[in-house]
Amino acid sequence: MNPSTNLAPTGAAGADADAALPLIAVTMGDGAGIGPEVVVPALLDQDTLRRCRPVVIGDAERLRQAARLRGISCEVVTVATPGEAVFTPGRINVIDLGLLPADLPWGELSPVAGDAAYQYVRAAAELAMNGGVQGICTAPLNKEALHAGGHVFPGHTELLAQLTGVEEVSMMLATPTVKVIHVTTHIGLIDAVRKIEPGLVERTVRRGHEAMVRAGTPEPVIGVCGINPHAGENGLFGYGEEEEKIVPALEVLRADGIDARGPLPADTAFFLAGRGDYDLIVAMYHDQGHGPVKVLGLEAGVNLTVGLPVIRTSVDHGTAFDIAGTGTADAGSMIEALRQAAEMAPTPAH
Repeated sequence: MNPSTNLAPTGAAGADADAALPLIAVTMGDGAGIGPEVVVPALLDQDTLRRCRPVVIGDAERLRQAARLRGISCEVVTVATPGEAVFTPGRINVIDLGLLPADLPWGELSPVAGDAAYQYVRAAAELAMNGGVQGICTAPLNKEALHAGGHVFPGHTELLAQLTGVEEVSMMLATPTVKVIHVTTHIGLIDAVRKIEPGLVERTVRRGHEAMVRAGTPEPVIGVCGINPHAGENGLFGYGEEEEKIVPALEVLRADGIDARGPLPADTAFFLAGRGDYDLIVAMYHDQGHGPVKVLGLEAGVNLTVGLPVIRTSVDHGTAFDIAGTGTADAGSMIEALRQAAEMAPTPAH
C-alpha cells in the first residue's frame, strides 16, 4: 500500500469536513500479535479517512516496527488527546502508553503484552465515556496473555461491559453476507442452555433490533434460532426448551411490532439469511453463531458489542501468533471494523 494515494480534505473547508467525522479510538490489541500490523494499513486506508478520524491507543514504537515489517512509509505521531490529532495523508496519530519493551518478540505469549492490551482498552473506554471519542474499534487481544497479565476476563465484550458499568451486553458478528447476535457466548454449552430464558432472549433480540435500525435497516427481519436440532421438531428432540425459553419472548416481541420469527432450525436459518431472507439471525450459543459466520465471511467479518453506552466494533479474528511479525496479515477485517464503527457512531457534538 502506498500512503501517498490516500485522499484527505485540505484547507479550511477540509478542516470543517474533518470535524464532522466521528473520532474513533483504535486499541492496538496484543502487541505480540498481528494487531499492530493490521492497524497501520487500516488507518492509512483512504476510505477509512473519508469516514472517520481514527486515533490509536497503543505503543508508537510498536506501530513503527509494524510499518517497517509491511514496507509502509508513514509518520507515527504521538498526541496527548484525540483533539490534538491532525489528519493528513501518511500520518498515524497515537496516544502512546509506552508499555511494551522495544525487543518484545513477535508471536509469543507475553504477560506484559496482555497487561498492555488491557490498558489500551481501559484508556479507550475512559475517553469514550468522557465524550473524547464517539466510538471504539479494537484490534485482537489474546485471552491467555490477558489473564497472565492479571486481568481475568473472557474477552473484550465482558471487559468493556465492566469498564463502562453495563451489566448485560450482546456480541454481534457482521459479514457482508449475514449478521448474527448471540444470546450466550463465552460459557460452556450445558451452562448456555441453563442460562437461556425468555427475558434474556427478549433483551438480546431488542438489542439486535436497535443496532440494525441504527445501522440503517428501519424494519429488520429477525430470524431466531432454536436450541435443539430442527428447533426441537415439535418435541421430538430435547425437552421442550424452545417452548419454554424462546417462544414466550417471541410473543412479547411481536406484540411490540418487532418482526422476530422462529424458533428456527439453525442450519436452515443461516442458509436463508445467506440468500437474504433475514437481516439478522439470533444464535442461542457461541458456536451456533460463530461457525456459519466464519464460513460465510471471516476475512471481512466484524465483531460488534451491542448494548454498551458507546459504539464498539472489532475485527473477527484473533492475534494469529503463527504469522505475527511476518508483515503478511490481512487488514481487511480491521478496515471493515472501522467502517462500521464510523457508520454507527454519532456525529461529534460541537
